[in-house]
Amino acid sequence: MHVDALILAAGPSSRFGSPKQLHPWGPSTLLQHVIELVAGTEVDATWVVLGAYADRILDEVDFGDAGIIENPEWEEGIASSLRVGLDTIARRAEADAVLIVLGDQPNLDVDVVKSILDRYEATGAAAVVPKYRYQLGNPALVDRSLWARVMSLEGDQGARTLLRAHPEWVEEVWFPSSMPRDIDTEEDLAELRQHRGALDK
Repeated sequence: MHVDALILAAGPSSRFGSPKQLHPWGPSTLLQHVIELVAGTEVDATWVVLGAYADRILDEVDFGDAGIIENPEWEEGIASSLRVGLDTIARRAEADAVLIVLGDQPNLDVDVVKSILDRYEATGAAAVVPKYRYQLGNPALVDRSLWARVMSLEGDQGARTLLRAHPEWVEEVWFPSSMPRDIDTEEDLAELRQHRGALDK
């Protein structure tokens, strides 16, 4: 089966105070780090949705082979990025499913991605979602059969809102680790960097 990754990175970083996509992470930036992580998995293609600060991000981030999708309605919230992303992939790619990745989760585990892809290959489920201990999280895989429903969301609703309402669609993959943390504030970034530094010692 053909699975593309859709990285959502269109937000204005309002709680962060500056474009968090461009903050340093390792030898590059937060967004570039996530793009490179995803590129190292078994997805067939990678797409990145940009919105706020798109011109700056395009100038400062190396997207590699990833396709770029601009969301002119980014101020609406995450649902607008899902709409424009899924619409673009539906028209321009042959994907059977999309793996939805958040651009502000630098601790994305490639083994989690592999397990999600393997479960989808084995079951053909309408959605495959990781369950970290007792909490559903990201990245979530959504089969093409559900794209129209996801694209009907509005505002700041993500795919998880829809999947929680329809558990019969969802195949859960359990992991003993904690859910990857989003970076919403400078404090989040500092804590994740500190934790990463401790793991590297």
